[in-house]
Amino acid sequence: MGSELTPLRAFWLGCAVLGVILAIWRGFPAPDWLASLVLALWCLAETNARRNWAALLTLPALALGLGCALPLYLFIRSRKVV
Repeated sequence: MGSELTPLRAFWLGCAVLGVILAIWRGFPAPDWLASLVLALWCLAETNARRNWAALLTLPALALGLGCALPLYLFIRSRKVV
């Protein structure tokens, strides 16, 4: 049922654990650079797997911060697929 631990899923889980460790070590919340890294890698994986080239628009938006990049990515991702 899709619950196998692929390398990409293991990476996501590792990032989540790293986020917890960094949050405890440096104080809450976890550093924004970790979330930016995860979002960038997700967009690249999405582009590679689904040929969703529009997802790459999220990468330059990361220069403006997660507040811009994440909503933009979700906007792009939620469009109707034809």
